[in-house]
Amino acid sequence: MSSEPTAGNEQLADEPADVVVLDSELLVRGHVWDVRRERFQFGGTELVRDYLDHPGAVAVLALDAEDRVLLIQQYRHAIGHRDWEIPAGLMDMPGESGLAGAQRELAEEADLRAESWGILLDLFLSPGGTSEAMRIFLARDVHEVTHDFVRSEEEAELVPRWVPLEDAVAAALDGRIQNAVTASAVLAAAAARASGWTTLRDPELPWTAREAARGERSS
Repeated sequence: MSSEPTAGNEQLADEPADVVVLDSELLVRGHVWDVRRERFQFGGTELVRDYLDHPGAVAVLALDAEDRVLLIQQYRHAIGHRDWEIPAGLMDMPGESGLAGAQRELAEEADLRAESWGILLDLFLSPGGTSEAMRIFLARDVHEVTHDFVRSEEEAELVPRWVPLEDAVAAALDGRIQNAVTASAVLAAAAARASGWTTLRDPELPWTAREAARGERSS
């Protein structure tokens, strides 16, 4: 591959790759997600890669009338921290759209509903080792809502806090909050607000990146 950068005015965009998967083996059936090994053709040879097979997830940056962001503190065992996050959850409900999943998570984790929705960001969180695709929504015009969902396990100890967007951005840049989704979301929200929210996308847009990441694998 050439070390010279590509010249020209082409619009930057990730591209789906058409590779031939020769074998797909489920190594671990996990409690939440699985570990898979695949053998595939690439560059005239065969490669083998193990990765976390993930159903995808959604997250919600809720912004109130005072431009405050809702953050929740939650214990995460893999990192041994109670980190600050925006409401988020797995896309593990069959047939559920990204927007519906985001609305469900905002209600379940924050007891909120929103009248205004837009897509803030689409992310591949760790493309070298997991198929996880994340869609982050911006939710505005938020109101309290009642529901019958009961938070349990780690979610039973969620600590909510409304934080000015500028403070959340500063915390991310200072390294005081390190959750990748939260940092990405607050920085993107600051940039989107500076543009007059013109960068927001239709919340009903198809989520093709997640569909491509999941593929048709089975075992």
